[in-house]
Amino acid sequence: QVQLVESGGGFAQAGGSLRVSCAASGRTFSSRAMGWFRQAPGKEREFVSTINWSGTTVSYADSVKGRFTISRDNAKNTVDLQMNSLKPEDTAVYYCAARPEGSRGPSPLRGDYGSWGQGTQVTVSS
Repeated sequence: QVQLVESGGGFAQAGGSLRVSCAASGRTFSSRAMGWFRQAPGKEREFVSTINWSGTTVSYADSVKGRFTISRDNAKNTVDLQMNSLKPEDTAVYYCAARPEGSRGPSPLRGDYGSWGQGTQVTVSS
């Protein structure tokens, strides 16, 4: 299992930008696809973005496509989510997730992820 720690959440005004980062422990990071999910109060956790093991294949939820960008650095064991043109409906706790070791393909499904971070709050005011 890999340990994940998110950072970089905070407050932004609508139209602004934030970047959230996830640092992973261990030596198996590069063999895993990674994902970002979010959960707003009273709602289920939903898919935001995913990236394959090498960073060459990415996918986004329709609600963030064109505004968010996922990237990873396997040398640093990090995966980032750059969020631009933020909207109040982007307000949520953002979670980093890792697929099991050797699962290199991206996935939008929560059940395909075995490790989760503690989450970081993102709040966007109108």
